[in-house]
Amino acid sequence: MKKLLSLVLALCMLSVLTGAVAEAVPVEAAPDAPVEAAAEVAEEPLSVTHHTAQVAGQALSYTATAGRLPVELQGNQCQMFFTAYTLDGVEDVSARPVTFAFNGGPGSGSLWLHMGMLAPRRLDVDEDGQSNSLPVGIVDNPCSILDMTDLVFIDPVGTGYSRAAEGVDPTLFYSYEGDIASVSEFIRLYTTRNGRWGSPKYVAGESYGTVRAVGVADYLSQRYALGLNGVMLISSINDMGSSMEFAGSDFTYALYLPTYAAIAWYHGVLDEQYQSMALEDYIAEVRDFAGSEYQAALFKGARLADGEREAIAQKVAAYIGYKAEDVLRANLRIRNDDFCTGLLKDRKLMVGRIDGRYTGPLTEGSIGDGVADPSMSATGDFFSAALNRYMSEELDYHTDLPYEYLSGEVGGSWSYNLDNQVLDQKETIYNIMSRNKFLKLWVLCGYYDLATPFYPAEWVYDHVFLNPEDRERLSFTYYPCGHMIYMHHPSLEQFRKDAEAWYTE
Repeated sequence: MKKLLSLVLALCMLSVLTGAVAEAVPVEAAPDAPVEAAAEVAEEPLSVTHHTAQVAGQALSYTATAGRLPVELQGNQCQMFFTAYTLDGVEDVSARPVTFAFNGGPGSGSLWLHMGMLAPRRLDVDEDGQSNSLPVGIVDNPCSILDMTDLVFIDPVGTGYSRAAEGVDPTLFYSYEGDIASVSEFIRLYTTRNGRWGSPKYVAGESYGTVRAVGVADYLSQRYALGLNGVMLISSINDMGSSMEFAGSDFTYALYLPTYAAIAWYHGVLDEQYQSMALEDYIAEVRDFAGSEYQAALFKGARLADGEREAIAQKVAAYIGYKAEDVLRANLRIRNDDFCTGLLKDRKLMVGRIDGRYTGPLTEGSIGDGVADPSMSATGDFFSAALNRYMSEELDYHTDLPYEYLSGEVGGSWSYNLDNQVLDQKETIYNIMSRNKFLKLWVLCGYYDLATPFYPAEWVYDHVFLNPEDRERLSFTYYPCGHMIYMHHPSLEQFRKDAEAWYTE
Protein backbone atom coordinates (compact mmCIF):
# COMPACT_ATOMS: atom_id res chain seq x y z
CA MET A 1 0.00 0.00 0.00
CA LYS A 2 2.83 2.40 0.84
CA LYS A 3 4.40 1.82 -2.57
CA LEU A 4 1.11 2.65 -4.27
CA LEU A 5 0.72 5.75 -2.14
CA SER A 6 4.19 6.93 -3.07
CA LEU A 7 3.08 6.93 -6.69
CA VAL A 8 -0.01 8.91 -5.79
CA LEU A 9 1.88 11.50 -3.78
CA ALA A 10 4.28 12.04 -6.67
CA LEU A 11 1.47 13.92 -8.38
CA CYS A 12 2.04 16.78 -5.98
CA MET A 13 5.25 17.30 -7.96
CA LEU A 14 7.15 17.53 -4.67
CA SER A 15 10.15 15.33 -4.03
CA VAL A 16 8.37 13.29 -1.37
CA LEU A 17 9.45 10.08 -3.06
CA THR A 18 13.16 10.60 -2.62
CA GLY A 19 13.47 10.24 1.12
CA ALA A 20 16.81 12.07 0.77
CA VAL A 21 17.71 15.72 0.95
CA ALA A 22 20.90 17.51 0.04
CA GLU A 23 22.51 20.87 -0.49
CA ALA A 24 22.14 22.33 -3.96
CA VAL A 25 25.23 21.54 -6.03
CA PRO A 26 26.93 24.40 -7.90
CA VAL A 27 26.86 23.96 -11.66
CA GLU A 28 30.59 23.65 -11.93
CA ALA A 29 30.53 20.71 -9.50
CA ALA A 30 28.12 18.61 -11.54
CA PRO A 31 30.00 15.42 -12.54
CA ASP A 32 28.12 14.67 -15.76
CA ALA A 33 28.59 17.76 -17.93
CA PRO A 34 26.84 17.15 -21.27
CA VAL A 35 28.64 16.95 -24.58
CA GLU A 36 27.34 17.16 -28.14
CA ALA A 37 24.90 14.36 -28.99
CA ALA A 38 26.84 11.59 -30.72
CA ALA A 39 26.06 10.79 -34.35
CA GLU A 40 25.27 7.15 -33.57
CA VAL A 41 22.37 8.06 -31.28
CA ALA A 42 19.24 6.89 -33.03
CA GLU A 43 17.08 9.64 -34.49
CA GLU A 44 13.36 9.05 -34.54
CA PRO A 45 11.04 10.87 -36.95
CA LEU A 46 9.08 13.66 -35.33
CA SER A 47 5.33 13.96 -35.76
CA VAL A 48 4.35 17.39 -37.12
CA THR A 49 0.67 18.36 -37.26
CA HIS A 50 -1.26 21.59 -37.80
CA HIS A 51 -4.18 22.86 -35.76
CA THR A 52 -6.39 25.80 -34.81
CA ALA A 53 -7.69 26.52 -31.31
CA GLN A 54 -9.70 29.24 -29.61
CA VAL A 55 -7.40 30.98 -27.12
CA ALA A 56 -8.32 34.19 -25.31
CA GLY A 57 -11.18 34.82 -27.71
CA GLN A 58 -9.20 34.42 -30.91
CA ALA A 59 -8.49 31.57 -33.31
CA LEU A 60 -4.81 30.63 -33.18
CA SER A 61 -3.24 28.54 -35.94
CA TYR A 62 -0.26 26.60 -34.69
CA THR A 63 2.05 23.69 -35.42
CA ALA A 64 2.48 20.85 -32.93
CA THR A 65 5.65 18.75 -32.96
CA ALA A 66 5.91 15.60 -30.85
CA GLY A 67 8.76 13.13 -30.60
CA ARG A 68 12.06 12.25 -28.98
CA LEU A 69 15.42 13.95 -29.33
CA PRO A 70 18.70 12.15 -28.58
CA VAL A 71 20.63 13.61 -25.66
CA GLU A 72 23.99 12.47 -24.35
CA LEU A 73 25.81 13.02 -21.07
CA GLN A 74 29.47 11.99 -21.37
CA GLY A 75 28.63 8.97 -23.47
CA ASN A 76 25.43 8.14 -21.59
CA GLN A 77 22.69 8.33 -24.18
CA CYS A 78 18.96 8.83 -23.83
CA GLN A 79 15.92 9.83 -25.86
CA MET A 80 13.93 12.74 -24.41
CA PHE A 81 10.30 13.14 -25.38
CA PHE A 82 8.83 16.59 -25.95
CA THR A 83 5.75 18.28 -27.33
CA ALA A 84 6.24 21.70 -28.90
CA TYR A 85 3.65 24.27 -29.98
CA THR A 86 4.72 27.07 -32.30
CA LEU A 87 2.45 29.83 -33.54
CA ASP A 88 1.99 29.90 -37.31
CA GLY A 89 2.61 33.00 -39.43
CA VAL A 90 5.53 34.34 -37.38
CA GLU A 91 8.00 36.01 -39.74
CA ASP A 92 10.79 36.53 -37.21
CA VAL A 93 10.99 33.77 -34.59
CA SER A 94 13.87 35.60 -32.90
CA ALA A 95 11.30 38.10 -31.61
CA ARG A 96 8.97 35.33 -30.46
CA PRO A 97 9.39 34.03 -26.87
CA VAL A 98 9.68 30.29 -26.20
CA THR A 99 8.90 28.66 -22.85
CA PHE A 100 10.21 25.24 -21.77
CA ALA A 101 7.92 23.58 -19.21
CA PHE A 102 8.04 20.49 -16.99
CA ASN A 103 6.51 19.07 -13.84
CA GLY A 104 8.36 17.54 -10.94
CA GLY A 105 8.02 14.52 -8.68
CA PRO A 106 10.82 13.62 -9.22
CA GLY A 107 9.28 11.06 -11.53
CA SER A 108 6.41 13.02 -13.03
CA GLY A 109 5.83 13.57 -16.71
CA SER A 110 4.92 17.01 -18.03
CA LEU A 111 1.29 16.12 -18.77
CA TRP A 112 -0.13 18.14 -15.85
CA LEU A 113 1.10 21.56 -16.98
CA HIS A 114 0.67 20.43 -20.58
CA MET A 115 -2.93 19.17 -20.52
CA GLY A 116 -4.11 21.20 -17.54
CA MET A 117 -2.69 24.70 -17.77
CA LEU A 118 -0.51 26.00 -20.58
CA ALA A 119 -1.15 24.27 -23.92
CA PRO A 120 -3.85 25.19 -26.48
CA ARG A 121 -5.77 21.99 -25.68
CA ARG A 122 -6.71 20.78 -22.19
CA LEU A 123 -8.87 18.28 -20.35
CA ASP A 124 -12.61 18.95 -20.36
CA VAL A 125 -13.18 19.38 -16.62
CA ASP A 126 -15.45 21.61 -14.58
CA GLU A 127 -14.59 24.56 -12.36
CA ASP A 128 -13.11 22.31 -9.66
CA GLY A 129 -11.21 19.97 -11.96
CA GLN A 130 -13.87 17.27 -12.10
CA SER A 131 -14.79 15.29 -15.20
CA ASN A 132 -18.39 14.44 -16.06
CA SER A 133 -17.39 11.52 -18.28
CA LEU A 134 -14.82 8.78 -18.67
CA PRO A 135 -12.77 8.85 -20.77
CA VAL A 136 -12.47 12.57 -20.20
CA GLY A 137 -12.83 14.83 -23.22
CA ILE A 138 -10.23 17.20 -24.66
CA VAL A 139 -11.19 20.78 -25.54
CA ASP A 140 -9.62 24.09 -26.53
CA ASN A 141 -7.94 25.91 -23.65
CA PRO A 142 -8.99 29.57 -23.65
CA CYS A 143 -6.43 30.22 -20.88
CA SER A 144 -3.45 28.90 -22.84
CA ILE A 145 -0.48 31.25 -23.15
CA LEU A 146 0.35 30.21 -26.73
CA ASP A 147 -0.51 33.68 -28.00
CA MET A 148 2.27 35.06 -25.76
CA THR A 149 4.96 32.40 -26.19
CA ASP A 150 5.74 29.20 -28.04
CA LEU A 151 5.67 26.20 -25.72
CA VAL A 152 7.91 23.14 -25.33
CA PHE A 153 6.90 20.49 -22.79
CA ILE A 154 9.76 18.25 -21.67
CA ASP A 155 9.57 14.81 -20.06
CA PRO A 156 12.78 14.10 -18.09
CA VAL A 157 14.39 10.69 -18.52
CA GLY A 158 12.28 7.90 -17.06
CA THR A 159 9.06 9.91 -17.35
CA GLY A 160 6.62 10.20 -20.24
CA TYR A 161 8.12 8.47 -23.27
CA SER A 162 11.69 9.50 -22.35
CA ARG A 163 14.10 6.63 -21.81
CA ALA A 164 17.78 5.94 -21.31
CA ALA A 165 19.35 4.16 -24.28
CA GLU A 166 19.65 0.39 -24.21
CA GLY A 167 22.61 -0.65 -22.10
CA VAL A 168 22.78 2.72 -20.26
CA ASP A 169 22.12 2.78 -16.52
CA PRO A 170 19.04 5.03 -16.27
CA THR A 171 19.83 6.02 -12.69
CA LEU A 172 22.62 8.21 -14.09
CA PHE A 173 19.77 10.59 -14.99
CA TYR A 174 17.85 10.09 -11.72
CA SER A 175 19.75 12.64 -9.68
CA TYR A 176 19.73 16.35 -8.94
CA GLU A 177 22.77 17.00 -11.15
CA GLY A 178 22.05 14.44 -13.89
CA ASP A 179 18.47 15.64 -14.26
CA ILE A 180 19.46 19.30 -14.51
CA ALA A 181 22.27 18.52 -16.96
CA SER A 182 20.11 16.38 -19.26
CA VAL A 183 17.18 18.82 -19.31
CA SER A 184 19.57 21.71 -19.93
CA GLU A 185 21.22 19.82 -22.78
CA PHE A 186 17.80 19.18 -24.31
CA ILE A 187 17.01 22.91 -24.16
CA ARG A 188 20.34 23.76 -25.78
CA LEU A 189 19.78 21.18 -28.50
CA TYR A 190 16.20 22.28 -29.21
CA THR A 191 17.28 25.93 -29.26
CA THR A 192 20.04 25.19 -31.75
CA ARG A 193 18.03 22.94 -34.07
CA ASN A 194 15.09 25.31 -34.24
CA GLY A 195 16.95 28.61 -34.60
CA ARG A 196 15.80 29.99 -31.24
CA TRP A 197 19.03 31.43 -29.86
CA GLY A 198 17.69 34.89 -30.61
CA SER A 199 14.33 34.28 -28.95
CA PRO A 200 13.49 35.41 -25.42
CA LYS A 201 13.64 32.16 -23.42
CA TYR A 202 11.72 31.09 -20.31
CA VAL A 203 11.40 27.98 -18.17
CA ALA A 204 8.34 26.99 -16.13
CA GLY A 205 8.30 24.28 -13.47
CA GLU A 206 5.80 23.00 -10.94
CA SER A 207 6.69 21.75 -7.41
CA TYR A 208 9.95 19.75 -7.70
CA GLY A 209 9.97 21.24 -11.18
CA THR A 210 10.71 24.56 -9.46
CA VAL A 211 13.91 23.01 -8.08
CA ARG A 212 14.75 21.84 -11.61
CA ALA A 213 13.89 25.27 -13.09
CA VAL A 214 16.28 27.14 -10.80
CA GLY A 215 19.03 24.57 -11.40
CA VAL A 216 18.48 24.66 -15.16
CA ALA A 217 18.64 28.48 -15.22
CA ASP A 218 21.99 28.31 -13.42
CA TYR A 219 23.31 25.47 -15.59
CA LEU A 220 22.30 27.03 -18.91
CA SER A 221 23.96 30.29 -17.95
CA GLN A 222 27.26 28.84 -16.77
CA ARG A 223 27.63 25.89 -19.16
CA TYR A 224 26.28 27.41 -22.39
CA ALA A 225 26.09 31.16 -21.74
CA LEU A 226 22.38 30.77 -22.47
CA GLY A 227 20.67 33.45 -20.43
CA LEU A 228 16.99 33.16 -19.65
CA ASN A 229 14.50 36.00 -19.63
CA GLY A 230 12.26 34.47 -17.01
CA VAL A 231 11.63 31.58 -14.63
CA MET A 232 8.06 30.65 -13.65
CA LEU A 233 7.87 28.73 -10.35
CA ILE A 234 4.45 27.16 -9.82
CA SER A 235 3.85 25.83 -6.27
CA SER A 236 7.43 26.49 -5.35
CA ILE A 237 9.77 24.64 -3.00
CA ASN A 238 13.39 25.77 -3.27
CA ASP A 239 14.62 24.98 0.24
CA MET A 240 13.64 21.64 1.73
CA GLY A 241 14.51 23.05 5.13
CA SER A 242 11.22 24.96 4.96
CA SER A 243 9.23 21.74 4.44
CA MET A 244 7.75 19.97 7.45
CA GLU A 245 8.15 16.60 5.70
CA PHE A 246 11.91 17.05 5.42
CA ALA A 247 13.08 19.36 8.18
CA GLY A 248 10.69 18.80 11.08
CA SER A 249 12.19 21.79 12.89
CA ASP A 250 10.08 24.11 15.02
CA PHE A 251 10.00 26.97 12.56
CA THR A 252 8.20 24.82 9.97
CA TYR A 253 5.13 24.73 12.24
CA ALA A 254 5.03 28.52 12.09
CA LEU A 255 5.47 28.45 8.32
CA TYR A 256 2.52 26.08 7.83
CA LEU A 257 0.11 27.86 10.17
CA PRO A 258 -1.24 30.44 7.64
CA THR A 259 -2.19 27.63 5.24
CA TYR A 260 -3.95 25.76 8.05
CA ALA A 261 -5.83 28.98 8.79
CA ALA A 262 -6.77 29.49 5.13
CA ILE A 263 -8.18 25.96 4.86
CA ALA A 264 -10.09 26.35 8.12
CA TRP A 265 -11.54 29.63 6.79
CA TYR A 266 -12.55 27.92 3.55
CA HIS A 267 -14.47 25.23 5.44
CA GLY A 268 -16.25 27.78 7.64
CA VAL A 269 -15.17 26.37 11.00
CA LEU A 270 -13.92 29.61 12.56
CA ASP A 271 -15.63 31.94 15.01
CA GLU A 272 -17.48 34.81 13.37
CA GLN A 273 -14.68 37.20 14.36
CA TYR A 274 -12.40 35.54 11.81
CA GLN A 275 -14.88 33.89 9.48
CA SER A 276 -16.28 37.27 8.49
CA MET A 277 -12.88 38.61 7.41
CA ALA A 278 -11.73 38.66 3.79
CA LEU A 279 -9.34 35.75 3.19
CA GLU A 280 -6.35 37.96 2.40
CA ASP A 281 -6.90 40.09 5.52
CA TYR A 282 -7.27 37.00 7.66
CA ILE A 283 -4.11 35.42 6.28
CA ALA A 284 -2.20 38.65 6.90
CA GLU A 285 -3.18 38.55 10.59
CA VAL A 286 -2.24 34.89 11.00
CA ARG A 287 1.00 35.40 9.10
CA ASP A 288 1.96 38.18 11.52
CA PHE A 289 1.19 36.00 14.56
CA ALA A 290 3.04 33.00 13.11
CA GLY A 291 6.20 35.00 12.47
CA SER A 292 6.27 36.65 15.88
CA GLU A 293 4.46 35.33 19.00
CA TYR A 294 4.02 31.78 17.77
CA GLN A 295 7.57 31.32 16.53
CA ALA A 296 8.98 32.81 19.73
CA ALA A 297 6.86 30.42 21.82
CA LEU A 298 8.00 27.40 19.82
CA PHE A 299 11.62 28.48 20.25
CA LYS A 300 11.29 28.39 24.04
CA GLY A 301 10.21 24.75 24.01
CA ALA A 302 9.93 23.32 27.54
CA ARG A 303 10.96 26.69 29.01
CA LEU A 304 7.60 28.17 27.98
CA ALA A 305 5.60 29.12 31.09
CA ASP A 306 2.25 27.37 31.57
CA GLY A 307 0.24 30.57 31.27
CA GLU A 308 2.01 31.59 28.08
CA ARG A 309 1.62 28.09 26.64
CA GLU A 310 -2.13 28.17 27.26
CA ALA A 311 -2.48 31.65 25.75
CA ILE A 312 -0.64 30.60 22.58
CA ALA A 313 -2.72 27.43 22.36
CA GLN A 314 -5.91 29.49 22.54
CA LYS A 315 -4.74 31.72 19.68
CA VAL A 316 -3.57 28.85 17.49
CA ALA A 317 -6.83 26.98 18.07
CA ALA A 318 -8.93 30.02 17.20
CA TYR A 319 -6.96 30.62 14.00
CA ILE A 320 -7.19 27.05 12.68
CA GLY A 321 -10.58 25.85 13.93
CA TYR A 322 -9.18 23.54 16.61
CA LYS A 323 -9.90 23.08 20.28
CA ALA A 324 -7.26 24.54 22.60
CA GLU A 325 -6.84 21.20 24.42
CA ASP A 326 -5.94 19.53 21.12
CA VAL A 327 -3.28 22.15 20.45
CA LEU A 328 -1.90 21.74 23.98
CA ARG A 329 -1.88 17.96 23.60
CA ALA A 330 0.28 18.41 20.48
CA ASN A 331 2.70 20.70 22.36
CA LEU A 332 1.52 23.60 20.16
CA ARG A 333 2.90 21.76 17.10
CA ILE A 334 0.26 20.62 14.59
CA ARG A 335 1.70 18.34 11.94
CA ASN A 336 0.56 18.53 8.36
CA ASP A 337 -1.08 15.09 8.23
CA ASP A 338 -2.66 15.55 11.65
CA PHE A 339 -4.28 18.77 10.47
CA CYS A 340 -5.68 17.04 7.40
CA THR A 341 -7.35 14.37 9.54
CA GLY A 342 -8.14 16.58 12.53
CA LEU A 343 -9.79 19.72 11.14
CA LEU A 344 -13.17 18.14 10.29
CA LYS A 345 -13.00 15.03 12.44
CA ASP A 346 -16.30 15.97 14.12
CA ARG A 347 -17.90 15.60 10.68
CA LYS A 348 -15.99 12.35 10.09
CA LEU A 349 -14.18 13.99 7.18
CA MET A 350 -10.57 14.70 6.28
CA VAL A 351 -9.23 17.47 4.06
CA GLY A 352 -6.79 17.19 1.17
CA ARG A 353 -3.08 17.80 1.40
CA ILE A 354 -2.65 18.67 -2.27
CA ASP A 355 -5.74 20.87 -2.10
CA GLY A 356 -7.32 21.61 1.25
CA ARG A 357 -10.66 22.49 -0.35
CA TYR A 358 -11.39 18.82 -0.98
CA THR A 359 -12.80 16.47 1.65
CA GLY A 360 -13.21 12.71 1.94
CA PRO A 361 -14.28 10.17 4.55
CA LEU A 362 -12.05 10.20 7.60
CA THR A 363 -9.76 7.16 7.58
CA GLU A 364 -7.53 5.90 10.36
CA GLY A 365 -3.89 6.71 9.89
CA SER A 366 -2.42 9.69 8.08
CA ILE A 367 -1.76 10.78 4.52
CA GLY A 368 1.60 9.32 3.54
CA ASP A 369 1.07 6.20 5.65
CA GLY A 370 -1.50 4.24 3.72
CA VAL A 371 -4.27 6.85 3.63
CA ALA A 372 -5.22 8.38 0.29
CA ASP A 373 -5.32 12.15 -0.12
CA PRO A 374 -8.96 13.10 -0.91
CA SER A 375 -7.80 15.88 -3.19
CA MET A 376 -5.92 13.28 -5.22
CA SER A 377 -8.87 10.93 -5.29
CA ALA A 378 -11.11 13.78 -6.45
CA THR A 379 -8.96 14.74 -9.43
CA GLY A 380 -8.28 11.12 -10.37
CA ASP A 381 -5.72 9.73 -12.80
CA PHE A 382 -7.60 10.60 -15.99
CA PHE A 383 -4.78 12.89 -17.14
CA SER A 384 -2.72 9.93 -18.33
CA ALA A 385 -5.52 8.32 -20.35
CA ALA A 386 -6.32 11.67 -21.96
CA LEU A 387 -2.66 12.27 -22.80
CA ASN A 388 -2.34 8.90 -24.52
CA ARG A 389 -5.49 9.51 -26.52
CA TYR A 390 -4.41 13.04 -27.43
CA MET A 391 -0.98 11.93 -28.66
CA SER A 392 -2.33 9.28 -31.00
CA GLU A 393 -5.57 10.85 -32.20
CA GLU A 394 -4.63 14.53 -32.47
CA LEU A 395 -0.84 14.75 -32.66
CA ASP A 396 -0.39 11.55 -34.70
CA TYR A 397 2.39 10.32 -32.42
CA HIS A 398 2.41 6.54 -32.05
CA THR A 399 4.55 4.33 -29.85
CA ASP A 400 4.23 1.04 -28.00
CA LEU A 401 5.94 2.58 -24.95
CA PRO A 402 3.76 3.27 -21.91
CA TYR A 403 3.57 6.92 -20.93
CA GLU A 404 5.16 7.05 -17.47
CA TYR A 405 3.12 9.79 -15.87
CA LEU A 406 4.21 8.97 -12.30
CA SER A 407 7.30 6.80 -12.19
CA GLY A 408 7.99 4.99 -8.94
CA GLU A 409 11.29 3.80 -10.42
CA VAL A 410 12.53 7.36 -10.88
CA GLY A 411 11.28 8.57 -7.51
CA GLY A 412 12.53 5.54 -5.65
CA SER A 413 16.00 5.76 -7.24
CA TRP A 414 16.45 9.52 -6.92
CA SER A 415 19.70 10.84 -5.47
CA TYR A 416 21.11 14.23 -4.54
CA ASN A 417 24.61 12.70 -4.22
CA LEU A 418 25.26 14.33 -0.86
CA ASP A 419 24.55 12.93 2.59
CA ASN A 420 22.82 14.52 5.57
CA GLN A 421 22.39 17.96 4.05
CA VAL A 422 19.29 19.87 3.09
CA LEU A 423 18.55 20.96 -0.45
CA ASP A 424 18.80 24.74 -0.35
CA GLN A 425 18.77 26.83 -3.53
CA LYS A 426 18.80 30.29 -1.98
CA GLU A 427 22.40 30.89 -3.03
CA THR A 428 21.64 29.61 -6.53
CA ILE A 429 18.64 31.95 -6.79
CA TYR A 430 20.83 34.84 -5.68
CA ASN A 431 23.41 33.94 -8.30
CA ILE A 432 21.05 33.60 -11.28
CA MET A 433 19.30 36.88 -10.52
CA SER A 434 22.48 38.81 -9.72
CA ARG A 435 24.36 37.62 -12.81
CA ASN A 436 21.51 38.22 -15.26
CA LYS A 437 19.87 41.64 -14.93
CA PHE A 438 17.22 40.62 -17.48
CA LEU A 439 15.99 37.54 -15.60
CA LYS A 440 12.50 37.78 -14.07
CA LEU A 441 11.41 35.27 -11.44
CA TRP A 442 7.72 34.65 -10.76
CA VAL A 443 6.48 32.56 -7.81
CA LEU A 444 2.86 31.32 -8.00
CA CYS A 445 1.18 30.09 -4.81
CA GLY A 446 -2.11 28.42 -3.89
CA TYR A 447 -3.64 29.44 -0.56
CA TYR A 448 -4.94 25.90 0.12
CA ASP A 449 -1.77 24.01 -0.84
CA LEU A 450 -0.29 21.93 1.99
CA ALA A 451 2.26 20.20 -0.27
CA THR A 452 4.20 23.40 -0.99
CA PRO A 453 2.58 26.10 1.21
CA PHE A 454 2.85 29.79 0.36
CA TYR A 455 4.40 31.07 3.60
CA PRO A 456 7.47 28.80 3.38
CA ALA A 457 7.96 30.05 -0.20
CA GLU A 458 7.81 33.63 1.06
CA TRP A 459 10.30 32.77 3.80
CA VAL A 460 12.75 31.34 1.27
CA TYR A 461 12.75 34.46 -0.88
CA ASP A 462 12.87 36.73 2.17
CA HIS A 463 16.20 35.03 2.85
CA VAL A 464 17.63 35.51 -0.62
CA PHE A 465 19.43 38.76 0.05
CA LEU A 466 19.17 40.37 -3.36
CA ASN A 467 20.13 43.93 -4.11
CA PRO A 468 17.03 46.18 -4.31
CA GLU A 469 17.26 46.53 -8.08
CA ASP A 470 17.41 42.74 -8.49
CA ARG A 471 14.49 42.15 -6.11
CA GLU A 472 12.31 44.32 -8.36
CA ARG A 473 12.40 41.42 -10.85
CA LEU A 474 10.95 39.00 -8.28
CA SER A 475 7.15 38.72 -8.04
CA PHE A 476 4.59 36.63 -6.15
CA THR A 477 0.95 35.93 -7.02
CA TYR A 478 -1.62 34.03 -4.98
CA TYR A 479 -4.66 32.00 -5.99
CA PRO A 480 -7.67 30.57 -4.06
CA CYS A 481 -6.74 27.00 -4.95
CA GLY A 482 -4.46 24.18 -3.97
CA HIS A 483 -1.23 22.81 -5.41
CA MET A 484 -2.58 22.45 -8.94
CA ILE A 485 -3.70 25.93 -9.94
CA TYR A 486 -5.29 24.62 -13.13
CA MET A 487 -7.74 22.40 -11.22
CA HIS A 488 -9.64 25.53 -10.15
CA HIS A 489 -10.88 27.32 -13.25
CA PRO A 490 -11.22 30.82 -11.70
CA SER A 491 -7.59 30.57 -10.63
CA LEU A 492 -6.59 29.41 -14.11
CA GLU A 493 -8.39 32.42 -15.61
CA GLN A 494 -6.59 34.75 -13.20
CA PHE A 495 -3.27 33.08 -14.05
CA ARG A 496 -3.91 33.85 -17.71
CA LYS A 497 -4.34 37.57 -16.89
CA ASP A 498 -1.27 37.59 -14.66
CA ALA A 499 0.78 35.86 -17.36
CA GLU A 500 -0.12 38.56 -19.89
CA ALA A 501 1.33 41.17 -17.55
CA TRP A 502 4.43 39.10 -16.74
CA TYR A 503 5.39 38.28 -20.33
CA THR A 504 4.90 41.85 -21.53
CA GLU A 505 6.35 43.88 -18.66
